[in-house]
Amino acid sequence: MIDSHCHLADPQFSSDLEEVIARANAVGIDRMVTIADSLDEGDLCLAIAEKYDQVFCTVGVHPHNAKDWDDQSAPLMRTLVASSKKVVAIGEIGLDYHYMNSPKEDQLRVFREQIEIAKELGLPIVVHNRESIEDMMPIIRELRPKSLVLHCNTEKWEDCKELIEMGYLFSFTGIATYPKSDDIRNTIARCPLDQMMIETDAPYLAPNSKRGKRNEPAHVIEVAECIAEVKNISLEEVDIATTKNAVAFYGL
Repeated sequence: MIDSHCHLADPQFSSDLEEVIARANAVGIDRMVTIADSLDEGDLCLAIAEKYDQVFCTVGVHPHNAKDWDDQSAPLMRTLVASSKKVVAIGEIGLDYHYMNSPKEDQLRVFREQIEIAKELGLPIVVHNRESIEDMMPIIRELRPKSLVLHCNTEKWEDCKELIEMGYLFSFTGIATYPKSDDIRNTIARCPLDQMMIETDAPYLAPNSKRGKRNEPAHVIEVAECIAEVKNISLEEVDIATTKNAVAFYGL
């Protein structure tokens, strides 16, 4: 089983990262992709990926940090990608209109530029979307990234199904296990199994059984169990399919 999206460089893991990874391995989570939110964090993610054989990483600038993008950002991103085969995607990138930590104009511009870099480098993109699907879709339709996953998908099926029709993937988190997440579970029910991945987004978004506590990659199994229940299939089927999808998407 693969945790396709976690944040192992987060300060919450600074004191016990080795134990966190060991706990994941102990329950069958044999690979993890640690996601960068900034280029500085990209350095940290790369260092973690280089240290642990089972960890891979991304490089990208989150929409919260789009305001920090400057003339040196794109060259630095290319340098980080070229420095190691452990870098498997550009992400997480996208739009976030909930907090608006960066101006909308900066978010749109930096999202576009990072998609173009991913296309140039032949890498998939890991997309963050919050209350921004109406602005996001025209950009994706226009630029047509080769491979895309909408991470932590919380959209209603009717609002996001076009991405599946375009051949892209959805990834689901512990939010799907919350009692009031019927819309997410409906999207899971409709999403083809061969177009989904599972993730924790750790240390955030712990599943319902651990809500309010620090999340970690070992808990991704609870997302898989939720999908199995929604789709009325075995946990093994979910494991096999989502692992295959993550391996193919990231080129692991």
